[in-house]
Amino acid sequence: MSSRQIATSTLWQMASQITMAALSILTVKFVAIGLTKELAGNYNSAYGYLQLFGILADFGLYAVSVREVSKANDKSAVLGALIVLRTIILIASLGIALFLVWLLPQWRGTPLPMAVLIASLVPFFTLLAGIIRTVFQVNYTMQYVFVAEVVQRIITTGLIGTFIVLGVRQSTDLHHLNMMLLFGGIGAFVLFTISFVYADKMIRVRPSFDISLMKKLVKQAAPFGIAYLCLAFYRQFDITMIALLRPDFELQNAYYGFVVRMADMGFLLPTFLLNSTLPILSELDAKGKDTSLLLGKTLMVILLIGITAFLFAALWARPLIALLTTEQYLSTPTQPGSDTALQLISIPFLLNGIVLYSFYVLLNRHVWKNLVLSLFGAAVLSVCLNAILIPLYGFVGAAYTSIIVHVVLGLALFPQALRIMPIRMQLGMGKNIFLYGLGLGLGLGLFAPVLTNELSTIIGLIAMCIVILGLGWGLKLHKNLL
Repeated sequence: MSSRQIATSTLWQMASQITMAALSILTVKFVAIGLTKELAGNYNSAYGYLQLFGILADFGLYAVSVREVSKANDKSAVLGALIVLRTIILIASLGIALFLVWLLPQWRGTPLPMAVLIASLVPFFTLLAGIIRTVFQVNYTMQYVFVAEVVQRIITTGLIGTFIVLGVRQSTDLHHLNMMLLFGGIGAFVLFTISFVYADKMIRVRPSFDISLMKKLVKQAAPFGIAYLCLAFYRQFDITMIALLRPDFELQNAYYGFVVRMADMGFLLPTFLLNSTLPILSELDAKGKDTSLLLGKTLMVILLIGITAFLFAALWARPLIALLTTEQYLSTPTQPGSDTALQLISIPFLLNGIVLYSFYVLLNRHVWKNLVLSLFGAAVLSVCLNAILIPLYGFVGAAYTSIIVHVVLGLALFPQALRIMPIRMQLGMGKNIFLYGLGLGLGLGLFAPVLTNELSTIIGLIAMCIVILGLGWGLKLHKNLL
């Protein structure tokens, strides 16, 4: 394995996410056009509610699976045990989610319980596909993930788009809401099927009921699972808290939910890079070899991703929201809109990668007690601040909470990560990262006043892609990655 393999694997994942993001723009647009804000709020609330239980269902198994499958002699047996564990935990977690959503009095008589029931198909099949994804991760064949994920998104977006083609506009019909959610489940099933077919050609994918192996995997996954659960509470529980604490949660989550979905895509990019780095990092570290340069390159890419996301969200919030949704989701003098939320979330965009980098470094060295304590503190802080701020300020309060928690976590975890596993960057990289951010910020700032409609925003995005490539080439950032 080499830096080139890591770069190739990461680029396939980034290509998948960029393509899916482009298709997600259409999906979000179709939902915003096709449904009223109230039904769109239920659409977003359903997925937001299920995110926490999806993290619980993962239980850290994916992080363990990459390491255990890569070093196992019988890879099929380990993968089979992981599939059985994932299925058991997944059924239990989603079962609890469905029980609670039908039980809570705040949501009785609303479309949310049925929306959650239908939307649960997405995490069910996506998480099953996720454990199979291990096969592609350890073999550095992420092009198959690209195929599966893009086909999934094309199907989901295409099916939802049929409503728009048929003339559905601002519908109040619950049938339209439920069908849009069902289309997501169909796409997730296709993702699982394609992943299974390709993976089975590399490693035999069959359930394995090896109790001793499953106990070992659960024990290894537990620290990851607890850490990921705490992470979910501070990063993804705010939509559910809005639904619990605000009587106008449908409108609040209509504005905030689309931005959270954008944030989730932005948060995934550093995760994919770190997942690609983890196998070789663990291997080199176990052999006592120097990992400082590898970690320096990894952190450099994470900073570049974070700076790019931060600048776009902070400087182009209004035109991006207008492109992604409709004019009714923009801020007015009396009502903050989705563009307000995106500007606020730009700061977590910048800090999330640093937090995740620290997360992976600490787990790689099994310093999980300090990590879990820090993340548990962040989860408690997030819940407490949201409980105070959401009733007063709605989704704006949730966004402020996210900023505070990410700042606190970054300050708590990053120094620990640097102390445990030092980094080394090539000469001049700090200056080049600063120049990249300065150049991109100036370009975005100069273009912002002319982004007055969807066409100009699309042209602006194309122009900024050229600027990004030009800055990367001019500063020779690509050479520092290889």
